[in-house]
Amino acid sequence: MKRNNAKRIVIGIALAVVIILAAGSLYMRPILPIITGYSAKNLASGLFVAGRTQESMEKVDLNFSFIKFTKKKVDFEKKEVTSSFLWHKSKAIYIDGFGCSLVNGYKKEDMLNRPYQKVKISPENPDTIPWPAGDKISGTIPSGVNMEKLKAALSKAFADTIPHKGTFAVMVVYKGQPIVEKYKAGFSSKNLFLSWSMAKSFTNALTGILVKEGKIDINKPIGFAEWQKDERKNITISNLMQMNSGLEWNEDYGNQSDVNNMLHKEGDFGSFTLNKKLVSPIGTKWVYSSGATNIVSLIIRKTIGNDRDYYAFPRTALFNKLGMRSVIWEVDPSGTFVGSSYLYATMRDYARFGLLLLNKGNWLGEQILPEGWVDYSINEAKGSDGQYGAFFWINKSGIFYPDVPRDMYCCRGHDGQFIYIIPSKQLVVVRTGFSKKDDFDLNDFLSGIVNSFE
Repeated sequence: MKRNNAKRIVIGIALAVVIILAAGSLYMRPILPIITGYSAKNLASGLFVAGRTQESMEKVDLNFSFIKFTKKKVDFEKKEVTSSFLWHKSKAIYIDGFGCSLVNGYKKEDMLNRPYQKVKISPENPDTIPWPAGDKISGTIPSGVNMEKLKAALSKAFADTIPHKGTFAVMVVYKGQPIVEKYKAGFSSKNLFLSWSMAKSFTNALTGILVKEGKIDINKPIGFAEWQKDERKNITISNLMQMNSGLEWNEDYGNQSDVNNMLHKEGDFGSFTLNKKLVSPIGTKWVYSSGATNIVSLIIRKTIGNDRDYYAFPRTALFNKLGMRSVIWEVDPSGTFVGSSYLYATMRDYARFGLLLLNKGNWLGEQILPEGWVDYSINEAKGSDGQYGAFFWINKSGIFYPDVPRDMYCCRGHDGQFIYIIPSKQLVVVRTGFSKKDDFDLNDFLSGIVNSFE
């Protein structure tokens, strides 16, 4: 009898183990490509684009959740990274001039052999050209700066303890002049920093340029064939930019969400999103969506019409004009710029973009963005409760920044990347780093800087 009971216990434990393993396998299967994809893509870009070390990336940017347990193999000759976890592997490859991309849905050879155009970067001798067109900075401090207050605010920002944890670099530009450019040990003005969702604001700028050229009407229904049999046929580019298109979307980075599936499992990010169903009336409900941005990026590609011109477009139409020499905008596996997430630039180049916006799209006398475009971009989107414009965050409600002027607007990345524009203070503030939720007090950081100026 005792033997039978013992046998039943053993069988019961074995069945329980099998059930637990099966359940675990079912849970892990769909998220494994996200885990390995995130690890491979971000390590590759960190090494081959940003100028980081593997040690630094693994200690900071990849040191969380399941990501930290991935096994990574780096081929420095081929510029490839393979990441594995349990039974799944992902590979990221480097495309000269266009960053890194996961090999998903497309053959590596096809991804490498598109007609990428490496446009000549200008200006050629930035150290001999005065700021902001070049890097020759006068060092003159305009009147109206309390340097003691500013130094105290920056010291707090670089404390690297909660609630001021994770800062890599800060740059402050006042009345057009750089006042502070400070870096954490291990980083310098030579490093390129990941934008994350700050890239959305750059997608806004490219859209504006095409509007100025008469090639895009943001208020006209888009006309995708996939949308013609239902109400999606009435969605406009403006709806997408204001994040109230009505398309189904989940932006939760902590699970098997739409954004995680798009960035780490898909080959064509824009097409993945345009196949989403309509779940709310167009133009009413605000839902933050990286997918919406990648539809706009796909529209830009289709509007330009040929890939040779498309790959040259950001540099010829925007970056070279602003002297943004460093920028690398990565493409998805299908070859479309990842308008939502993957742009790399130096702190100075992010500051230049901020100055373009501060000056209403005018750069040293040339109106690069359409007249009124910046005003449109920071006008409150329906349903956003005063938090969002068109691919820009705004401070109309003061929810996140109660102690900062309400005219502040910003480009924002989800790990603590920001370009703040504050017209009433003639300020541009750039902050990059790696700060998870609640690691960094943004209101305290920015208000401390703002209060250092008249």
